[in-house]
Amino acid sequence: MPPAPVDRRAFLKTSAVGLPLILPGLAWARRSRANEQIRVGVIGMGIRARNVMNGYLLGHERIRILAVCDVDRTRREHFQAVVNEKAGNRDCAAYQDYQDLLARDDLDAVVITTPDHWHATMAIHAAQAGKDIYCEKPLTHTLEEGKRIIAAVRRHDRVFQTGSQQRSEYGHRFVDAVEAIRNGRIGKLLTAHVGVAGPPRPCDLPGEELEPGLDWDRWLGPAPARPYHSDLSPRGVIGHYPSWRAWWEYSGGYQADMGAHHFDIAQWALDADRSGPVEIHPPRDGDPERGVTMVYSNGARVIHGGPGGITFVGTEGTIQVDRGRLSSVPESVLAEPLPDDALRLPRHDTHINDWIRCIDSRAEPICDVEVGARTAAVCQLVNLCYRSGRRLNWDPADWRFVDDAEADGWLDYGRRAGFELPL
Repeated sequence: MPPAPVDRRAFLKTSAVGLPLILPGLAWARRSRANEQIRVGVIGMGIRARNVMNGYLLGHERIRILAVCDVDRTRREHFQAVVNEKAGNRDCAAYQDYQDLLARDDLDAVVITTPDHWHATMAIHAAQAGKDIYCEKPLTHTLEEGKRIIAAVRRHDRVFQTGSQQRSEYGHRFVDAVEAIRNGRIGKLLTAHVGVAGPPRPCDLPGEELEPGLDWDRWLGPAPARPYHSDLSPRGVIGHYPSWRAWWEYSGGYQADMGAHHFDIAQWALDADRSGPVEIHPPRDGDPERGVTMVYSNGARVIHGGPGGITFVGTEGTIQVDRGRLSSVPESVLAEPLPDDALRLPRHDTHINDWIRCIDSRAEPICDVEVGARTAAVCQLVNLCYRSGRRLNWDPADWRFVDDAEADGWLDYGRRAGFELPL
């Protein structure tokens, strides 16, 4: 049986100011050693959790799932039973409130697979609770969240992996592409065309009758209050991705959904993991869904639109890469081996194994919190440019717009009382 949870009000009060070593019994400084089991809680039991659990967690020799959490009773009880059946015991507990899960002193790490508008709040609270973290992409929903989540993870010395698996998996096609670009195989990089879907729109779904078993208020969390609709949180165990990704209040749209993967690779190729664009320009033709252009300090441009995946154009060639393909013009760009002294990028077997190795060593994973936050910021800047229809000047070092008070008002949104973004 799980230990009695720490008083939730005390936990909330502590985490709101980010003070460590207040709650007795929390595993603030545990360091995993190779071959020890890592005791994990999973927050958010939708289809992404199912894929992560089946693909990475269940049956992994290093991972022991001790807790699951979801605001839908059917989902959390289903996955509790799945975990217990797989482990052959009854050790996995189920929670409605993620704070109760985080208050356990026998968890080393958490996996966060909730809707996007909850990622940053939960991840910051997890860092304050002394847990290492694996959080799905896009890592944040607003620019202010990016700055705060980086600060919290650094302050509490957590190992954080963003779920952007293209840096680790898919036959290392993306690694090969970025390695070739960073070694000058296509000359100076001029443009990267990112072919993903368009921005989100305000949620206009009608209200539906709420069935028992779902804590709708907690599902909404910091988002504006509105009546329940099944497109946002389909009841029970589901086999599809719900449409909350389409709506501004909960996500960055399908632009951010795949953009969090493909803009990430563009940033990697530009060696901009700790930076970002400095100018964001609206489409010249006024297209509301394609054509936003971002300019980086070295003059390179990243453009929203084009064939699926990423098309890199340099002064001496091009590279196209997606999950199922990798090609170049001329072919020699990729066909000829790199010299022995070339820059080499890491190649991991799986994204979750990279996280586990870093929990052991306390090193930064391939998609550390700042990598994930800055990629999410690119998606947010694209969306804000479409929404405002005007040029934006961005200071990636300060996480603010340049001499633009109106745009600075878009760094975050008004959150409901009781769901404020933690410090």
